[in-house]
Amino acid sequence: MVKSFQPIITDYSKILILGSMPGEVSLAKHEYYGNPRNKFWRIFYSLMNMEYQVEYEKRYANLLECGWALWDVILSCERQGSLDINIKNAISNDFKELYRRFPGLKIIAFNGTKAYDIYRRQVGLDLKDDLVYHVLPSTSPANTMTFEMKLEKWRVLTQYRFSE
Repeated sequence: MVKSFQPIITDYSKILILGSMPGEVSLAKHEYYGNPRNKFWRIFYSLMNMEYQVEYEKRYANLLECGWALWDVILSCERQGSLDINIKNAISNDFKELYRRFPGLKIIAFNGTKAYDIYRRQVGLDLKDDLVYHVLPSTSPANTMTFEMKLEKWRVLTQYRFSE
């Protein structure tokens, strides 16, 4: 049985990126998108026009400063290896409580179709009325789409600008 991390989120977060479940490298490092072959952080820094940070704590801080948040759809599951295709007996995180605690969330972006499929089936798309959903290509190295193609699809998130 593998378990996901706590969300990285603040009261100011507007965009929630949802993965399925951290891979083995991320779990071992206790870092979201900790596998250096995963392109999430490279995409994030490209979209924000910011210099890539090597230290995880700085990445974490930059993400929050930009109004983004991270979590996974799955709380726990059985899985051999890191591939989403091997996920079995998935139990979803408590999104009702998350949306109650962080009502400012406006955009949900799924990092891959597996995250979206499990969310749609187990959580539902009608839990919070004012959310906009985007299903984006997985940043995982298992997704063979080029970095440039992934980045172009993820650019949809740059249209959202929020002010307090």
